[in-house]
Amino acid sequence: MITVTSVEAQNRFGQLLDTVQREPVIITRHGRTAAFMVSPQDMQDLQAARDNKRQSAVAAFETWSQQAAASALPAAAELTDEDVVRMVKESR
Repeated sequence: MITVTSVEAQNRFGQLLDTVQREPVIITRHGRTAAFMVSPQDMQDLQAARDNKRQSAVAAFETWSQQAAASALPAAAELTDEDVVRMVKESR
């Protein structure tokens, strides 16, 4: 992975477009990372990984929600949002 300043990136943009086909490029501004340039394939891979992580989190939450609903007492179904807020405040 190569690192260039934002000024270098502006001056060498066409060359960097070729470079990102082989490796990502870090663009810095004032010594700090400001952006990454990646190939379309790398971006698709990153988006797929993010989507897989999101789907996994949703599935885990749905499983937890079903388990919580199955183990909840019948009286819990009768609680309103206001009841829950009041009980949380009282427990603090």
